[in-house]
This record gives sequence, C-alpha cells and structure tokens, in this order.
Amino acid sequence: MIHLPTTLTSLDEVTALAVALRDSLGHLAVVDFGETTLSEEDAQFLRTRVFCDARLDGAGRCRRRDDHDGPCSAAIDSWSWKSGCPRAADTPISRKLAG
Repeated sequence: MIHLPTTLTSLDEVTALAVALRDSLGHLAVVDFGETTLSEEDAQFLRTRVFCDARLDGAGRCRRRDDHDGPCSAAIDSWSWKSGCPRAADTPISRKLAG
C-alpha cells in the first residue's frame, strides 16, 4: 500500500494525476490500479474509487473509470476522463475541496 499525498485541491486534478500515473506505470504488473482510491488528508476513511475494479477473464482489470457506462474493457477509455469523474459532485472529497 502506498499513500501519495499531493498539493492538488480539486477532485478533477487528483483524478487526472491518478490517470497519468496509471498510464505511465500501467505496464508494471506489481501495481494494481483497479484499487486506486482518493481521500482527503483529514478523512482518509472516506474514499472515492477512481477506476473500475472488475476483473476480466485473462486480461487483468477493467481500465475504464469507476461507474462507467457500457461493458468493462481492458482498453483505456480516454474520452470518458475528459468529463471528469462521474460521481465528482457527490463525493465527500469533492465537497470539501470545492468549499
């Protein structure tokens, strides 16, 4: 388990960092990006899942964002990240970062 504190202040920025890390380090079999979550420093028990964690037959995990539309896929769904995290407005981290 690695916790990576940042100075970023919005859910969209932190999500973009998680996506960039997955894209850069996704070739490493020892990193399970399906389990990536985001949390506030003062409320680490409240977590926002970034990626879909569904396991695919022989292809690792789904590489789409959490709560994606349609079927799971091992292909990266880059266009869906441009609109941000689908649950961004409903998460505790986004409410604190916004206010």
